Amino acid sequence: MRRGDDMDLARRALRGRDLVVFSNDWDGDPLSKVHIMRILARDNRVLWVNSIGNRAPKANAHDVRRLAKKLRTFTEGLREVERHIHVLSPLAVPFYGSEAVRLANRELLRWQVLRAMRQLRFQRPLSWSFLPASAPVSGTLGEDFVVYHCVDEFSAFSDTNGRHIAELEARLLRRADLCITSAERLRDSKALLNPRTVLVRHGVDYTHFVKACDASTPVPEDIARLPRPIIGFFGLVAEWVDQAALIATARAHPEGSVVLIGKTMPDCDVGPLRAVPNIHFLGRKPYADLPGYSKAFDVALMPFKVSELTLNANPLKVREYLAAGLPVVSTDLPEVRKVGLCRIARDTEDFVRHVDACLAEGGGPRRERAERIFHESWEARVEEIRRHVGAALIAAGKRL
Repeated sequence: MRRGDDMDLARRALRGRDLVVFSNDWDGDPLSKVHIMRILARDNRVLWVNSIGNRAPKANAHDVRRLAKKLRTFTEGLREVERHIHVLSPLAVPFYGSEAVRLANRELLRWQVLRAMRQLRFQRPLSWSFLPASAPVSGTLGEDFVVYHCVDEFSAFSDTNGRHIAELEARLLRRADLCITSAERLRDSKALLNPRTVLVRHGVDYTHFVKACDASTPVPEDIARLPRPIIGFFGLVAEWVDQAALIATARAHPEGSVVLIGKTMPDCDVGPLRAVPNIHFLGRKPYADLPGYSKAFDVALMPFKVSELTLNANPLKVREYLAAGLPVVSTDLPEVRKVGLCRIARDTEDFVRHVDACLAEGGGPRRERAERIFHESWEARVEEIRRHVGAALIAAGKRL
């Protein structure tokens, strides 16, 4: 296809359409799904269906609070959270071992989504799933087109029934008219079941994070008072975070601070981290405040253990760190290597050496570093998505 034709597809595809989107809860941190749908909502209407979950809840405070929130948001009904974006919080029976319960959940979810579609007067929608859990209903809603947008190897998460999730994903892959993946390794594996699989890597909210380079951006007090250098991480503190690398970095810089910003997952034992006096847990912070916290960092860390889960990941935080103008030290992961702007550590000792090298070169935000990632905006990524969807719609004999 000629470039002119390709651009014409991008202009016409995914405009004036109704999208039914199955994803994580809207009220969580703005992940890749939120960035993509906010841009698409400029020209389309979006029914965002909050997650029905991939596992049965546990008897802990985190899951009890989550269930209570699900009930509360369900009673609020369909909500327009932003222009053209309507959020549905469906109810489901939270026990996934029984086939009878799974069938009941399918019918319950389908009924709730169809009712919301009628309320919004959706016609011939495109369904767009970021989660394998939607497989029982994707393709049964009168859709014109089905997209599976895969951003993780979901069967590798330890808190899910990996075999059941893999079966759901295989079902969704076979049904999808197009599969979009965020990592090369995901593209290669999903293409085995669906040859209509493409690669669109993550973008970055550049204009937001580059504020870390502005003199006028305030640094929050809770990080401003910590001893320097400040070596920081933001994101989920979960089982896939390499605690050994964080502890070794903190011990190598007792004069400074290792700062962790984000929610700690309830099943993640962070006792060894809390035992180190210069490792500081600042908790989850609003997305709007992350440039200010990034401004305080001297070096940013991406310390993930190497596993099947992380080898398939494309960590969004890496591009956000870079857009903030920060030097980045990361575990050796394929998609981080593809970015090409980070120091890659082979082991714990190497991780510490690279942090030292970043500090020696001069840490902290620099606009010239940020500008290297400028071209990887979410707007550019969504234009890629439009072209792929347009081409797939034509191939399927659908209207643009």
